[in-house]
Amino acid sequence: MPDIKQQLHALCLAYVTSRMEAAEHAFKDAEQAQNDDTKSSAGDKYETGRAMMQQEKDRNTTQLNEANKLMVALNRISTLGNAAEAETGSIVITNNGRFYIAISAGNLVVDGESYFAISPASPIGLVLKGKKAGDEFTLNGKGYEVKKVS
Repeated sequence: MPDIKQQLHALCLAYVTSRMEAAEHAFKDAEQAQNDDTKSSAGDKYETGRAMMQQEKDRNTTQLNEANKLMVALNRISTLGNAAEAETGSIVITNNGRFYIAISAGNLVVDGESYFAISPASPIGLVLKGKKAGDEFTLNGKGYEVKKVS
C-alpha cells in the first residue's frame, strides 16, 4: 500500500488532471460554438458572439496553462524519503492541521485524515519552510506548533 505522501501526491495529480480536462473541454465547446455561429443579417450580433467565444477560449487557454504549470511543479516533487525540516514535498503535522506542501489543491483526505495541500509560495507554505518538530509560529493570529515533519 502506498504511503500517505504518495497518496497525497496522487490526489494532487488527479486534481490537476481534472482541471486540465475541464479547461480542454470548455475550450473545445467554445471553439465549436464559435464555428457553429453562422453569419446572420444582424452582423454586429454575429461579431459580438464571436468576440465573446474568443474571450472564452482565451480564458480556458489561461486555465489550461495554469494547470500545466501545476503539473510541472508536481512532477518535480519526490514522494520518497523524509526531511527533518519542512520543504516542498513534506507533510507537516501541527496542532492546527496537517499540511502537504506541494500545490494549492485544498483539502485532501487519506485514511480518514484531512490534509491541506498548499503551495510552497502560499503564506502558510512560506512560514512552514524550514520548520521542524517542536517549532512554533503564529499566522493570522493563530498559534501553531509543529508536531511532525515527514
